[in-house]
Parts: sequence; C-alpha cells; structure tokens
Amino acid sequence: MATPPRNNSQKVTLRRSPRLSAFVVVSAVLGFFITLFLTGLYPSDPSVGFATLFAYFALYGITGTVGLGIVLWLIIDVRSRTRARQVLVERARAEDPS
Repeated sequence: MATPPRNNSQKVTLRRSPRLSAFVVVSAVLGFFITLFLTGLYPSDPSVGFATLFAYFALYGITGTVGLGIVLWLIIDVRSRTRARQVLVERARAEDPS
C-alpha cells in the first residue's frame, strides 16, 4: 500500500539582513583613516613622535567608529525585520537518476 503524500509546505520568514562583518571592517578602516588625518593636522610632540601619538589616538578612533558602525548595523537590522515577508515554501524530493 502506498503512503499518501504528506504536505511538505511550511511558512518561513524571508528578509534581507545586513552583514555585521562588513560594517565592522568598513568602520574600522574608516576610523583608521580619520584618526590618521586628524593626527596629521596638528604638530606632534618631538619627545613622543608621530607614530606613538597616532597609535594612542587610533585606540580611541578605531574603537569609536566600530561602535558607531555596530549601532548603524543594529538600526538597519531592525528596519529589515519590519520589511520581512512570510512566504510559503514547498519541499520537493529529487529522485536518483541511476
């Protein structure tokens, strides 16, 4: 006796979510260049040196822009949840051709 086909369809939520890694990397690179630019605007102390001064300010600049990038990612992620749609998905079984 053949088994009756069962209903292989279900509702799923479909949404486009932003990638966190892209936001973190782009904001870190942006923070690096902003810190480099702002540090280069002012003369550095000869006893400290430019590289040391830049490294010190880069700790704050990169961390701050990564934090802002994550906040921006969260805002976009929440907006993508409001635009989510419900779709009906059906499973199909593929037969082995051999």
